[in-house]
Amino acid sequence: MGAGQRRRYGAGAWFIGALTILMSLDAGAWERVRDSAPERYTVAEGDTLWDIAGRFLHAPWQWPELWQTNPAIRNPHLIYPGDVLTLSDCQGDPCLSFSREQRVVTLSPKMRTVPRREAIPPIDASIIRPFLGDHRIKEGDPAADAMAYVVAGHQGRLISGAGDSLYVRGQVPRQADVGIYRPADTYTANDGTVLGTELIKIGEARYLRADADVAQLRVLSAAQEIRNNDLVLPLETSPLNDDMVPRAPRNALSGTLIGVPGGVRFIGRLQVVTIDLGTLDGVQAGHVFQIAEQGEVVNDPRSQEPLRLPDEAAGTLIVFNPYDHVSYALVMEASRVLEVGDLVRTPPR
Repeated sequence: MGAGQRRRYGAGAWFIGALTILMSLDAGAWERVRDSAPERYTVAEGDTLWDIAGRFLHAPWQWPELWQTNPAIRNPHLIYPGDVLTLSDCQGDPCLSFSREQRVVTLSPKMRTVPRREAIPPIDASIIRPFLGDHRIKEGDPAADAMAYVVAGHQGRLISGAGDSLYVRGQVPRQADVGIYRPADTYTANDGTVLGTELIKIGEARYLRADADVAQLRVLSAAQEIRNNDLVLPLETSPLNDDMVPRAPRNALSGTLIGVPGGVRFIGRLQVVTIDLGTLDGVQAGHVFQIAEQGEVVNDPRSQEPLRLPDEAAGTLIVFNPYDHVSYALVMEASRVLEVGDLVRTPPR
């Protein structure tokens, strides 16, 4: 037992309620805890669940296994600034619990507004929130699911921008604000099966009037020039699930990093990527995967037979928006420059 482990053995447990439910780890569990892990940590504004987990554990996705759940708190993964986390020994295994400061409100004749506290997000929401509203994946033919498509700009213009009006053909709800989208990458499996098509939001528009199946829209905003044949779809924003917890999938899954929105080839930390695993494979928001570089094929110097060297771990990613067959994920760690085609798999325990 190391000095860091002996130091943690003396940390006192806390209780808000009278009972606790212990989530035990295996005999080598203390090896997962960083030597620099604090015995007590007060959550601060700007923290994320991933950052805090990384203070205590070498592998942040093992966070759920460290929790000692307090029944007085409905969801222990919803942590707020000011909460105090305590690392303790629970019958030889490390366990983590937290205490929540009880706010005292003094009554007075005047009405007072108590600011609503926001739980810390699982990952940095500012990185992916713009992405959630501007990217989506559709199965099948995106044009078949579109409400309408652009047929012309005002006075026959081929391109339109913010403030312009344009014409679309299809059925657009009256008085509705809609999104203008353009198909980008089509993701396919190794056998050629289409997994989904990525749509990029080009702009937003508002219904003005319609004559039969041709409607006139006013462009409210445009990130790019709007062109004929761009698609009209309902505005959609997939909210970041603040309840998601970084964790490894229960099953052994393996797939491939198949794309980077925007067509970037080389990938680094805190970049959004697409993997060819989705909800039909059991993937959920919060699932963490190891990224690995496939081993090279060499010739055995004796037999001269082709021999593939072992894969090498190169980083980790966390899924934040899964679809049926593919998922959007954020690269959290990268030990080298990552590339499309790298392997993704359930991390080792």
